[in-house]
Amino acid sequence: MLWKATALKGRVIAASDGKLGTVSDLLFDDVSWQLRWLVVDTGHWLPGHKVLLPMSVLGHLELMQKEFPVRLTMQQVKDSPGIDTERPVSRQMETSIYDYYGWTPYWGNGLFTNGYGIVGGYGVRVAGGTLSSPGGADAGHEREIADAQRDRDDHHLRSVNAVIDYRIRARDGEIGHVEDFLVEDGDWTIHYLIVDTQNWWPGKRVLVSPRSASEINWSEKLVKLNVDRKKIKDSPPYDPSTTVDRAYEMQFRDHYGDALPEPRPAPAVAP
Repeated sequence: MLWKATALKGRVIAASDGKLGTVSDLLFDDVSWQLRWLVVDTGHWLPGHKVLLPMSVLGHLELMQKEFPVRLTMQQVKDSPGIDTERPVSRQMETSIYDYYGWTPYWGNGLFTNGYGIVGGYGVRVAGGTLSSPGGADAGHEREIADAQRDRDDHHLRSVNAVIDYRIRARDGEIGHVEDFLVEDGDWTIHYLIVDTQNWWPGKRVLVSPRSASEINWSEKLVKLNVDRKKIKDSPPYDPSTTVDRAYEMQFRDHYGDALPEPRPAPAVAP
């Protein structure tokens, strides 16, 4: 079943002995286009504290579900590693969470490569496309900080909150902005970007496959596509009020055909 990513936000995460909090954001991998983490705001129960939980804790969901039960206790979550919302999520942080719960990480076979981006919603100050230290440090020291940080940060993880509203640019010009994502709850893969076409095609929304995305430019808040605007305009019409079914997906794939590149290799996901 396809879910809007934003439909998961605000849902209550319920432990075996109480309510943990609500989903405030989701983090996805911009290589595999899979949702990796729920960002859970613990609210009044644990003020000022946010925790990460892997998507796998959700199990099978029902559309009308308002609470998502997880097989954890409140004490387990309270003692889990917290996250610093002012910084990107590092591989070290991911590892500490998996180690704490005794879970197998999604990169279990070691297939993971560094990318070109940074978590949009949990970033640090940037300058010229590199990480920047606070004012007063000399250039050499800044480079050392940047190099060390690049080794620690997971450059593929991006915030859904941050990427929503990113501009979308086809080969021959901009077409609008990211309004939402459609996500398959079987493996939590992003199947489509929902694009509000704004002034280019007023009142219309279109679906774009992430396989058409050639780059996410975090500094420009821009998603670049490797298809032209006419190809997108002639694609199967999208009605937000109807369900995207198998027939639509087949029509969509037939339309793009060879225009869709082969997907980039993705890290293996542990069962």
